[in-house]
Amino acid sequence: MSVTRAVPPVLDQKAGGRTAAPYAHPALLLAGIVLVALNMRACLAAVSPMVAEIQRAFGLSATASGLITTVPVLFQGVGAPLTPRLTRRFGTERVVLGAVLALGAGVLLRVLPSVAALYAGCVVIGVAIAVLNVSMPGLVKREFPQRAAAMTGVYSTTMLVGATMAAGLSVPLEHALGGGWQASLGAWSVLALVAAVAWLPQVLKARQERTVPLRVAPVTPVPDFGTSSWRSGLAWQISVFMGISSLLVYTLVAWMPTILADHGMPRGEAGLVFAFSNLVQVVGAFLVPLAAGRMTRQRGLALVMAGLNGAGVLWLLLAPVSGAWFSATVLGLAQGGSLGLGLAFIVLRTDSVPGAARLGGMSQAVGYLVAAAGPVGAGALHQLTGGWDATLLVMLVLAAVAAVAGWGAGRNRTV
Repeated sequence: MSVTRAVPPVLDQKAGGRTAAPYAHPALLLAGIVLVALNMRACLAAVSPMVAEIQRAFGLSATASGLITTVPVLFQGVGAPLTPRLTRRFGTERVVLGAVLALGAGVLLRVLPSVAALYAGCVVIGVAIAVLNVSMPGLVKREFPQRAAAMTGVYSTTMLVGATMAAGLSVPLEHALGGGWQASLGAWSVLALVAAVAWLPQVLKARQERTVPLRVAPVTPVPDFGTSSWRSGLAWQISVFMGISSLLVYTLVAWMPTILADHGMPRGEAGLVFAFSNLVQVVGAFLVPLAAGRMTRQRGLALVMAGLNGAGVLWLLLAPVSGAWFSATVLGLAQGGSLGLGLAFIVLRTDSVPGAARLGGMSQAVGYLVAAAGPVGAGALHQLTGGWDATLLVMLVLAAVAAVAGWGAGRNRTV
């Protein structure tokens, strides 16, 4: 059946011998995707080397400082359920543009001279990232159906490159711009503006050709979050493995440069160590899922990832400055690989698309909740004990818990 709609419906890939959805040149589309992806982790990683300065500027406790990282993580969970309604109403292209602009606005709001503005900016950033997290992967798969895996790899890798770039440049930007931490963090709004400009052709092209006759594809029902996953021990093991893996990542995103600086490392070098760790994550995130897909059981792989996490944390505890680069390497491999393995579990441990959606929804809900406790909990422990040893010891215990959960998650069973 052919219809004409003012707002694009859910569409077949082809209609009447042409692509159903109108887009600009593929090179512009690719550039837009890459620039949007660069923003999605940069504004989170950029704040990490600046936490100590923000804490001094506002007189925040260590616990309150941890909320700077925790709040965006929490609100990623709030924004995700809203995204499908937004894309159905306004179209994916306009939603992505709006989210990128909101992200830039959140970055600017975060640097205003007010604690309320600081946390309000974190809320806006978290919701904007959530919308992009949900809308961008589907868009990549839809627009590059024959190269979806390769393009997803480009997209995911670009996010990590953005985080690495932001972590490494935060302190140099502060010195170059001469405006303190506000100028350094606020500068990342420029990257969001560049991405918005690069994405604008997609919105204009979609608007220009929105009345082209198109064939409507059957609408796939949105799966509900039934009780099957929540009552499954295997699903809980996968969720715990993903949650702890995310907690370790976000805790070190929030505090790793501060831990190194508190032990005497110059802040600029601490930022570079943290940036290097983010860069190494690319290797683990790419290789580990490939290895997992070639295995019937992934128990050994899960133990290796948990073991590397534990080894990196232990080395950070025993030799925080002299062993910093070694810790960064091991933790980068472990964290990138653990997250990649957790995502692979969602596919490997389910036998249907709705089942994967239910397990993915459960594991993300648990993961966000667990991960959000990491930065603020680490800050509270630091404030209570006056050092970082207790935090790192707790992280070692959690790595052991992840090993147990990963051993169960690696069984050749389905939810």
